Amino acid sequence: MNSAEIKIDLFRKLDSLKGKSLKEAYGILVNYINSNSNPNDWDGLSEEQIEGIKLGLSQLENGEGREHKNVISDLRKKYLNGFKKAH
Repeated sequence: MNSAEIKIDLFRKLDSLKGKSLKEAYGILVNYINSNSNPNDWDGLSEEQIEGIKLGLSQLENGEGREHKNVISDLRKKYLNGFKKAH
């Protein structure tokens, strides 16, 4: 497959995705493009980091994840409210 054929095939596959799957594929592709290292290269990570990533993925698969906006909201309430009161 030449470069043009690969791009067309990739476009078709991306074009068929919808909703969450499209967003996930977009994130993976952008992260890969912006990355200076191989996304499968775990050599630079400590064992603790690898285990943390595996735990996080397992929690997501079990429906234990939280939306980013909720995490940020909780952190703002916890830390910014205390900051405002102190100043």
